[in-house]
Amino acid sequence: MPDLDALAQALLDAARKAGAEAADALAVESTSLSIDVRAGALEQAERSEQAEIGLRVLIGQKQACVSASDTRPETMATMAERAVAMARLAPDDPYIGLAEPSQLAQGWDAEALELADPAPEPEADALRDAALEVEAAALAVEGVSQVEGTSAGFGATRIHLAASNGFSGGYSRTGHMLQASAITGEGTAMDRDHAYEHRIFRADLPGAAAVGTLAGERAAARAGARKPPTGTYPVLFDERIATSLIGHLLGAANGASIARGSSWLMGKMGAQVLPDGISLIEEPSRRRTSGSRPFDGEGLAVENRPIVEDGRLLRWILDLATARQLGLESTANAARGTSAPPSPSVSNVTLTPGSASREDLLASMGTGLLVTSMIGSTINPNTGDYSRGASGFWVENGVPQYPVNECTVAGNLLEMLPRIVAANDAQDHKSRRVPSLLIDGLTLAGA
Repeated sequence: MPDLDALAQALLDAARKAGAEAADALAVESTSLSIDVRAGALEQAERSEQAEIGLRVLIGQKQACVSASDTRPETMATMAERAVAMARLAPDDPYIGLAEPSQLAQGWDAEALELADPAPEPEADALRDAALEVEAAALAVEGVSQVEGTSAGFGATRIHLAASNGFSGGYSRTGHMLQASAITGEGTAMDRDHAYEHRIFRADLPGAAAVGTLAGERAAARAGARKPPTGTYPVLFDERIATSLIGHLLGAANGASIARGSSWLMGKMGAQVLPDGISLIEEPSRRRTSGSRPFDGEGLAVENRPIVEDGRLLRWILDLATARQLGLESTANAARGTSAPPSPSVSNVTLTPGSASREDLLASMGTGLLVTSMIGSTINPNTGDYSRGASGFWVENGVPQYPVNECTVAGNLLEMLPRIVAANDAQDHKSRRVPSLLIDGLTLAGA
């Protein structure tokens, strides 16, 4: 097991020797194991173990990034020399730079976040048996004609970030996964659906049979899908895909979009973007959640705080560079990999839930569309015009009547999001904790 702190510090030393004025380094070690089965037999087994290192060097207002999977000292020296040579040729960027020492995170407790399962890595045979159990459960559901594939997997990652401003810190995370894709019907009448479950701790993962049964039931319910009517109707976005609506809001509030001037939220700071009483809270310190972290990609302290409060937009999502460009302070939202500089990103969020269940919202919508999956996306980043392919179930008198596909849902996000009605069915383990969302008056293009 490599000493990631030592690797990161060695990269910084190499950068200084090569002539860098400032630098940060990221060292990552990852292990993944995936077992796929099909038709009762092992289809694929993959295991990977790798270490990767990344270096960013700064010379004045120029920067360059390099990465490698070779951690030998001579490789790190060559990396640093190349990065410095690249930086000298790069254009000036007045907004780049490391954090000031006073901005850096102090005294974090990564273990308190419970991001890594202390249990031993699962054996390949155990994952194979789980995948087979998932497949058998899906096939046992009436109406399922075949199972496209099932998988069981495990991943573990260790991360360490160090910088010439004095920051040095790391943490680990794990993930356990089960998934299945089931099919109903034959030929041109074929349709499919799936189930996917991921947890940090194996003990929190649903049973294999439950995952397979859920995939089978979802697929069987798709039998006989047809196009819905064309017109203007209420649309209920199922919890599985409602997070995509909030994702569009987060993307528009991203500091990189704002700095480019290509966001439909331009000029909307303080404006109403969600209904009164609904907030969107960033929660980077939520326990046992895949998006949590003790510090951001530039070593700044993270904290739970609102992005939207009582329907009003409070802030942008910023790293150091976009904050400087906009004349603001970083919101500790920097994320980075080994081969690129930091960029703004948000992980865990919670949308204020409503008091009604999904069934209550179905009953209240009368006639309309329940959307359970979406494909494609046409979102105008400047205006918020929204158009996406959808499938789900046609609803009459508050009751789903038949499955639908090959339709388009359209509207404008600036008008849609302030009208959302939230259910109470958000799942606590998900990074983006968003319930089913009902929006009236959307345009459907179907039959």
